[in-house]
Amino acid sequence: MRTWPKIDLLGAAASLLYPPVCASCLGDVAAGRYLCSDCDARLLRIRPPFCAKCSEPYSGAIDSAFTCANCAHRTLHFEAAVAAYRSRGLVRRLLLEFKYHRQIYLRHLVMEWLVAALEDDRLRDREFDMIVPVPLHPARERERGFNQSALLAELLSAHTKVPVRSVLERTRYTTTQTAFDRAERMQNLHGAFRLRKNADVRDSRVLLIDDILTTGSTLSECARILKTAGARSVHAATAARA
Repeated sequence: MRTWPKIDLLGAAASLLYPPVCASCLGDVAAGRYLCSDCDARLLRIRPPFCAKCSEPYSGAIDSAFTCANCAHRTLHFEAAVAAYRSRGLVRRLLLEFKYHRQIYLRHLVMEWLVAALEDDRLRDREFDMIVPVPLHPARERERGFNQSALLAELLSAHTKVPVRSVLERTRYTTTQTAFDRAERMQNLHGAFRLRKNADVRDSRVLLIDDILTTGSTLSECARILKTAGARSVHAATAARA
């Protein structure tokens, strides 16, 4: 039986009652857009050269792939983690509004940044069997009211037609990663994730989704669990890179 896309009746009604405005400056924008052209131009796009593994930008003149200090001397279990924008200025502010201030409508804008990440050479021509969001601990999800990665994964699934599979769960409530360095982040995440009961990722090509990439420790630990369970490959896409 053919399935039809869900219609956001509340969103449609709101668009009739309120003219579209820029999510940043409240200026006028075209229908279906979330930023005006001036604000969109302020977004800091990640351009080469950057680390092929974790997308860490480099300001020097490098014309070939290189390993950055973030990736050196440790094993990262994903093939590549791709981000289209730097989490600076307006990008960071909008991500914080979405994630911590319940501005749920911004998920559509953030999803556009994920789509931009999929245009990267490391992801563009790849086929994936499933999209897997990075899970939150149930207690934290109750505090926040939603899992931002799961919301983004659902939107990206509708765009790409790749199914979402929430095959990971967070088993330990970890303190925030923000204040930790790279080594402390890895230790903080040890044993924090596991594969859900009866989940099957054997021989699957996985696209792991999160809102932001900092050191890659969270994505790497998730990728490790997936590969231990038999995933063929794990690539990651995030909306922004710290």
